[in-house]
Amino acid sequence: MVSWNNPDTLESWKKLGTLKDSVDLKAVMSGEGGADRVKNYSIPMPAGMTYNYAAKEVDDTVIDALAALADEQELIGKYEELLGGAVINTGEKRLVLHQLCRGQQAGDVMADGVNKREFYLSQQKRVAEFAEKVHNGQIVNEKGEKFTTVVQIGIGGSDLGPRAMYLALENWAKKNGFFKMNAEFISNVDPDDASAVLGKVDVAKSIFILVSKSGTTLETLTNESFVKDALTKQGLDPAKHMIAVTSETSPLAGNSGYLDAFFMDDYIGGRYSTSSAVGGAVLSLAFGADVFARFLDGAAAEDKLALEKDIRKNPALMDALIGVYERNVLGYGTTAVLPYSQALSRFPAHLQQLDMESNGKSVNRFGAAIDYKTGPVIFGEPGTNGQHSFYQLLHQGTDIIPLQFVGFRKSQIENDVVIEDSTSQQKLCANVAAQIVAFALGKDDEDKNKNFEGKRPSSIIAGDQLTPEALGALLAHFENKVMFQGFVWNINSFDQEGVQLGKKLAKKVLAHDTDGALKAYSDLLNI
Repeated sequence: MVSWNNPDTLESWKKLGTLKDSVDLKAVMSGEGGADRVKNYSIPMPAGMTYNYAAKEVDDTVIDALAALADEQELIGKYEELLGGAVINTGEKRLVLHQLCRGQQAGDVMADGVNKREFYLSQQKRVAEFAEKVHNGQIVNEKGEKFTTVVQIGIGGSDLGPRAMYLALENWAKKNGFFKMNAEFISNVDPDDASAVLGKVDVAKSIFILVSKSGTTLETLTNESFVKDALTKQGLDPAKHMIAVTSETSPLAGNSGYLDAFFMDDYIGGRYSTSSAVGGAVLSLAFGADVFARFLDGAAAEDKLALEKDIRKNPALMDALIGVYERNVLGYGTTAVLPYSQALSRFPAHLQQLDMESNGKSVNRFGAAIDYKTGPVIFGEPGTNGQHSFYQLLHQGTDIIPLQFVGFRKSQIENDVVIEDSTSQQKLCANVAAQIVAFALGKDDEDKNKNFEGKRPSSIIAGDQLTPEALGALLAHFENKVMFQGFVWNINSFDQEGVQLGKKLAKKVLAHDTDGALKAYSDLLNI
């Protein structure tokens, strides 16, 4: 059994605090020493990727201290308990089993009298069989026509992860012959969202996935009604155009208003649900079940690597602990995620929810107040677009913001062009390399307006190409990073009470059960 302790009670935490400002990033990244760091401060990842942390403010002394913290806080032991079915989600008294969705070789986990490994595998199989029937024309619309578009209706984790993964693989699938159906997503309760999507698809040839674990999510059910109204107005039976992804106990399960229903459970949080039927249904319909299986294989390989006890061989653990050092010792409160890949355009948005909804806590896992910092603010934008947006602040602003780059040596297309002796992809990669060094070394100039202080820390995950396996490993890397950081901070990374209050007040507003400021704002918005 592991022990759950606040980190500020640990000797390793106190030791780590003595190492503040012990590394001069500008000095260690200069000259041949910098080249050696790039070679040595690197950890292999699955799918041919590498996590490189040479441009972080760490050295062997700091890394040794982080390793000691990992050992004293029993991070790998806690991960092993999670995988074994321990009640890690203390707030809701639940197991945490999202890794089991892609852990085809993992051991059995029993919960509620059910073998969860078999349950998740059975849902994967059902989704795969359904997708195949749609693709081969066994499941068609009322006119006997094949469905050409899939539209996912969901919000939060039912939208952000699946949408980001779809966009990440869309061009790859088209270029490699795996593209089956176009996918669209409706999430915002703002009617402009649903209206815009419905206006650009052939509704009669669209199959809709309603995703709600409880079957009661207000925004999702509202958008479902919007879609059903559009189908009915075209003389179509909504029941022949909709499937549900939900829990077995929700009102959507066994409902005759859907072609079929695929199940998840309370042991998989929304922001961790892309590996389940929440992501599996839309990705299998869009690209085929084999592509989704490859995605799961990449995630499973990263999950296995995350069990490595040597911090220098465990990229997710190293990334997590360096992030803790930056947050709690160096005092950096924000992290920018900067994928130099247009395919990952929505990946930062998914990581915003994954990280901030998980580790945005001010009490520990037992409900006691804590007086140390926890999760940072996460934001990001693909490069090179971000360079022409907020990099000014990153380079010369008063706050130092750690940076996480992601880049690939090859694009997802084959018809790149050579302009001025280099391809577009080479230009993209050149910008990544240049930015990492520019942030670390800066530039001295007598004109202070043109002076760059440097010493802006960054890491990069670099790979050959963004494939399904690489994408799965990338997703699992960040999920496991967030998990390890939550373990360090002794918080519950698997509930989200912070999102509930606003929902409850919104229901009061709609019921006209308001007074005071709530009534005044309701009147202002003419509700």
